[in-house]
Amino acid sequence: MSLNDVHCHFFSAPFFAALGGDAALAALQWDAPGPSDALADRWAAELDRHGVSRAALIASIPGDPGSVAAAVRRHPTRFVGFFMVDPTQANAAVSAAYAIDRDGLRAICLYPAMHRYSLYDERARRVIDVAAARPGTAVFVHCGVLSVGVRRKLGLPSPFDIRFSNPVDLHAIGLAYPNVPFIVPHFGAGYFREALMVADLCPNVVLDTSSSNAWMRYQPGLTLAAVFRDALAVAGPDRVIFGSDSSFFPRGWVSNVYEQQSTALDEIGANAEARERIFSGNFDRLFPV
Repeated sequence: MSLNDVHCHFFSAPFFAALGGDAALAALQWDAPGPSDALADRWAAELDRHGVSRAALIASIPGDPGSVAAAVRRHPTRFVGFFMVDPTQANAAVSAAYAIDRDGLRAICLYPAMHRYSLYDERARRVIDVAAARPGTAVFVHCGVLSVGVRRKLGLPSPFDIRFSNPVDLHAIGLAYPNVPFIVPHFGAGYFREALMVADLCPNVVLDTSSSNAWMRYQPGLTLAAVFRDALAVAGPDRVIFGSDSSFFPRGWVSNVYEQQSTALDEIGANAEARERIFSGNFDRLFPV
């Protein structure tokens, strides 16, 4: 079985520059990313080491699609480019269209809590319109609890607003754009029930399994095996997709996330076909080479 990863952050030089540059890297004791081509090569080698065939790389600040575009050009059959957009910025829709049309990026990433807007905001709809007009483009919507670990480690404020994080807000949007795949990471990150409701009502909503899923502590007694069981019961194996939430070096690709999720699927008796779709097939169907 091949393995693909829909959720890897591409922490580029511009990303670290926005956090304080060399001083931030020194405080974190992380490796400097170097040029985007070199970072792309490092990620390709890291994925080789772990047997990962393809991965989505996420440009993790608005205005940085060029970094991921460089990585995709470097390894076009290996990487799929995702990029963050802040719809409250005046040029958001135009720059999103440019990143897709010129750079070949494949998914727009929205963080409503981070940038403090509602998905019902007309500015957000204009960005989603860009995806809808370009078949093969997905929209990644971060819902639930949002905690940016790098900002916390550096003591930087995170003035987010999780009022805008409820997956229920995707219901009308998903119905209005039936041909756009909407990816909800971390099983809704604390809004698991709501994510299941939206996935049940909108056949174009896909649940991304990424990270440690530490949000489960908000629902005492919930286990990762139970999360997978319920997600598969509601969304089915075609709409659950593996992600690791890998991000920086020297840590690299977080193999323990894959191992934990694979074990959870074993616990619920998931068959080989379901595992293949979750860990590989759904990625290739959404983002064919």
